[in-house]
Amino acid sequence: MGSADIVPGVSGGTMALIVGIYERLLNAIKSVNGRFLKLFFTFKWKAAFKEMHVFFLIALFTGIFSALAFFTKVVPLQVYMFTHPEIVYGLFFGLIVGSIYILIKALQRFSKLELLMLFLGMAFGIWIVSLVPADTPEHPAFVFLSGSIAICAMILPGISGSYLLLIMRKYDYLLSQIGKIGGVETMDGLIGLLPFMLGAIVGLAAFSRFLSWLLSKYHPQTIAVLIGFLIGSLYVIWPYQHRDFVEQVRDVEVVYLTNPKAQELLENPPNTNLPEYERLGEISNAESNFDEMKQVEIETVKNKLIKSEPYVPGWLGSKPGDDPNVWGGIIGILIGILMVGGLDKLRDK
Repeated sequence: MGSADIVPGVSGGTMALIVGIYERLLNAIKSVNGRFLKLFFTFKWKAAFKEMHVFFLIALFTGIFSALAFFTKVVPLQVYMFTHPEIVYGLFFGLIVGSIYILIKALQRFSKLELLMLFLGMAFGIWIVSLVPADTPEHPAFVFLSGSIAICAMILPGISGSYLLLIMRKYDYLLSQIGKIGGVETMDGLIGLLPFMLGAIVGLAAFSRFLSWLLSKYHPQTIAVLIGFLIGSLYVIWPYQHRDFVEQVRDVEVVYLTNPKAQELLENPPNTNLPEYERLGEISNAESNFDEMKQVEIETVKNKLIKSEPYVPGWLGSKPGDDPNVWGGIIGILIGILMVGGLDKLRDK
């Protein structure tokens, strides 16, 4: 779930549905209720933790945060989304395709009503993923609201919380705050994340109860809508996309031209096909004959995804100059489908 939540367009809820823990997840979240809070804040901790699915939640969130740390620090998934997009998106595309088949097969009934719910979910999913990111503030109140909205999407299969954060222009902001943790800016990163985490707690508590009620009262119809969300999300997860990015200068450092970093950028121009890179900006005192007197701006630039359009290589929607890694996408899809099949076999056991 943690690795899925990093990729815009993929939902952690999708992974929970695939591995068969979705309803258990909702029940575990619901167990953090008013009675639990009353017992907890009156220091009756033993009784409080009997009220909740404590070991399940600890194991789950340890896994989520471990994946977030691993795929931002050790294996930077957000970098591979730029350098090897066909493989990364192909893998998740295959996971979702396989899970759609398994979920439809598992439905006990599939009448005209379930079919209608599926199409409504699919239409809503396509509408969500086709929204264009808009400019938004970084005020704590808006970060709190972003957390409340994104966490609802993160537990909805097919609706990506990270994609909604992208639409609200808070995806890069949150990754940058996470990236600060563990260094000299750890406290700044934690303070920046606090409003988001509080918003996520509030949104999770309210929305999980609503979803759990729907599943208990209208189980086949709710699952059909969730399957529709998954189908709708395939539009943005398709590995072959024309993706439009906008460059944003996030930081500017002024150094002398003789600085080793400036010299390195002069000799080796940066790879601009990355989520973040450094480049040289304006040079001060350029007319000076001595490099020691010249100053240069080193700009930290972030690429933000603002639009994506799927295409079929060499056919529908393809443009001159397209050079996708076709086999990388195909292999990624096949691996994803095989992974879902393996998970389904493990669940049966």
